[in-house]
Amino acid sequence: MNLPERLASLYPGRALQSYVLWKIRSDPAYAAVRDALGTRERSLVDVGCGIGLLAFYLREHGYEAHIIGIDFDSRKIELARKAATRYRKIDFVTGDARNPLPQDHTIVLLDVLHYFDPASQKQILANAARAGTCVMLRQPVRDSSWRYRLTRFVDAAARLFGWMKAESLHYPSREEIVAAFDGFRGEIKPLWGRMPYNNYFFVFRR
Repeated sequence: MNLPERLASLYPGRALQSYVLWKIRSDPAYAAVRDALGTRERSLVDVGCGIGLLAFYLREHGYEAHIIGIDFDSRKIELARKAATRYRKIDFVTGDARNPLPQDHTIVLLDVLHYFDPASQKQILANAARAGTCVMLRQPVRDSSWRYRLTRFVDAAARLFGWMKAESLHYPSREEIVAAFDGFRGEIKPLWGRMPYNNYFFVFRR
């Protein structure tokens, strides 16, 4: 059984398993986080963890430190908890991304900010900057590209049909994200892969 199939087998139901197979095979974010981890000994907090895929992906690639997954959607947290029984030192909790985070962790936010209003985005980024020794974000950004327009359409549909519990849709610019990490060394690159979305990968290190 290959990696996508192993991770899909953690979840119940053909529809959810198909979603996991598609995500692992097509979404470059998991490999980007894996490759950017400078140390595999520091605990990691996955803000907006969803059904826990990043944690399980990292475990399968040798990351053995404690992982905490936080998500507002209790349905997804329950799925993540049930799937996590094969792994050690992974905890999933229901929580608000705007709350303070544990100190001196690696902080990961994959596709989180645009579901919050601008003031909340600033709070989330400030919390990450205070807590993180390294902060990684995969985030669709606001610009004039066709990718941005398509991203807005797809996310609005996901929110409409209930897969994403979101208060609103507000996409930050690259500059707004970078401004929150004064004093960090930053790396930014497009993270499109085979997907059409306007995603960029940000890595900030103290």
